[in-house]
Amino acid sequence: MKYIPTIGIECHVQLCTKTKLFSEVDNDARQKSPNSCVSPVDYALPGMLPRLNQDAIKLAVRAGLALNAKINLESRFDRKHYFYPDLPKGYQITQLYHPIIGEGYIELPSGGKVRIEHAHLEEDAGKLSHEGNYSLVDLNRAGTPLVEIVSMPDMHSSTEAREYTKELWRVMTYAGVTYGDLYNGNMRFDVNISIAPEGSTELGKRTEIKNLNSFRSVERAVEYEIKRQTKLLEKGEKVIQETRGWSDATGETTAQRSKEAAQDYRYMPEPDIPPIRLTERDIIEQKGKSGFSVFITRTFLREIVPEDIVEVLLDYPKLGWKLMSINSDYAEQYRGGDEKGPSREQIPEIYSKLKKIANWFSSVLLAEENASLLNDELPSSQQLIDLVEMTEKNELSSTAAKEVFLKFFDPEMHYKDTRTIAKELGVIQENDLSALEAIVDTVLAKPETTKAQADFKAGQEKVLGFLVGQVMKESRGKANPSSVQEILRKKLS
Repeated sequence: MKYIPTIGIECHVQLCTKTKLFSEVDNDARQKSPNSCVSPVDYALPGMLPRLNQDAIKLAVRAGLALNAKINLESRFDRKHYFYPDLPKGYQITQLYHPIIGEGYIELPSGGKVRIEHAHLEEDAGKLSHEGNYSLVDLNRAGTPLVEIVSMPDMHSSTEAREYTKELWRVMTYAGVTYGDLYNGNMRFDVNISIAPEGSTELGKRTEIKNLNSFRSVERAVEYEIKRQTKLLEKGEKVIQETRGWSDATGETTAQRSKEAAQDYRYMPEPDIPPIRLTERDIIEQKGKSGFSVFITRTFLREIVPEDIVEVLLDYPKLGWKLMSINSDYAEQYRGGDEKGPSREQIPEIYSKLKKIANWFSSVLLAEENASLLNDELPSSQQLIDLVEMTEKNELSSTAAKEVFLKFFDPEMHYKDTRTIAKELGVIQENDLSALEAIVDTVLAKPETTKAQADFKAGQEKVLGFLVGQVMKESRGKANPSSVQEILRKKLS
């Protein structure tokens, strides 16, 4: 019997606010020692009341807009009760009945679409570290503002699940609502999987795999769980609705606890926080701060580089923003006094310049030893524009341009302008024809080039490369190769 998998994903997105959701404590505890970023509100001392972080609401609205979702003008908080060592209050403040974000969708690069059921604001719990036969509790993460995005069960393969999680990560990071640091848990995925016989009108029993923090883990966990559930059904056994954990090391899921239903959490309205009431003006304000979306950036990049390069570049939001910003700068440069901007004839010229910049970045990204550079401060728009112009004027060879480009990331040279860096590297090409002729004459006068000259005159074109190389050597790499080749042809014809 053939079984069809059905997959829905809940994603917890940590918002990049300065402080936590309900307390004035540092929200970014990545490099902090355990239990150093906590307040009486976080560890629930008696009488401590939460105070809502207004910036979290603004980022939640921006997240909803990025999800093509309806923003609810009124939303409310609820208490979700459960008892766990890293939840001191004994309940989590979340939104069940009146979430801030309504229905939306994510468009996938492959052309599919995954619907969003809703997304809600909530606080995170702490973190447990298991050491042998005991566990340690770290409350640094307790109270961190999250937006939990709940998808509809629209995915039916591990490939789709991976594509959705990656695109969701891009959508959230491009919207500027999260740092998107998967290693430190800025986005965590809970994957719900069920299988049912082909043609069945009912879904099978689902299992939930908790806290996956990489796209590869999502793909592998879904593949494993589909196989595990299929084997159970083929043996006539039942799939139990439960929460399971994933191990990257073993490549297997393991049972953790039975899956609770909503009533098991004893939800009740949160009495200490009034309703959130927004206006249309609040939503328009956040729409204006959203910047370039991943959809707009992908559409733009497809005009200048191949699809495989597009998908590489999109993994670096700062880079996408930079390229879009340079495009705007070029458009302004071509605008002059005309409010319409560049003409149709000028747009290909702009795209040609941007293509060079995109290719420099992609060459860095695709070289594993350089990829970490993209985590540093990017070159300024002016540095990159000047680099393009110097190559177009034949002041820099393609090799020299890449050498200068890499120096943009050097802390000691990052602040210098492009021409200064090129001068210090000694890579600016010699384009003075009279100076080049003198160098060519010097090379042609050397005995070791006599045979090559004779061979060229006899019709052996390939020896021209040897002669150009000798001139480049004599000029210490500063001669313009195309000019050198032209001079050699004239002198040897």
